[in-house]
Amino acid sequence: MTIQTQTPAGVPAKKAQTSPTSSSEAPNGTPLKGKDGRGATTVADGVVAKIAGIAIQEIPGVHALGGGAARAIGNLREKVGQKDLTQGVSVEVGQTQVAVDVTLVVEYPHPLQEVADNARDAVYTAIEDLVGMEVTEVNVTITDIHVPSEDDDADGSEREPRVA
Repeated sequence: MTIQTQTPAGVPAKKAQTSPTSSSEAPNGTPLKGKDGRGATTVADGVVAKIAGIAIQEIPGVHALGGGAARAIGNLREKVGQKDLTQGVSVEVGQTQVAVDVTLVVEYPHPLQEVADNARDAVYTAIEDLVGMEVTEVNVTITDIHVPSEDDDADGSEREPRVA
């Protein structure tokens, strides 16, 4: 988890207290950023992962997030009405920085490097804009490509039988 301290716009910041037990220190004794005594904001790792997952799903050419096993479990979740927006996304969150690893499946015939670059840019933008933390790296792993076929579009009733 990450902890950030910030004073709202238009509110004058209080002077930081110098005593070792001041409210500008974390429970473990490490100083929080800001030291204005107005409180701290904590952002959970799962929130950062969800923001990255949502940003990536909007990229053209991204078919799915996660490897084979994660996608299989994700399909089961979707059938019961639950979608895991963090599937295929792992984050390491520090005090002020985030590192993200993404696993995805790309739609054929989208250029793989272009989709990876667009996904990386989307994650950088979303986390820096919404969370306000610096993104140190976004590692993208492409595990598969999805080739659209007639089976994806048909529900079974429109298919020709394979045997006569």
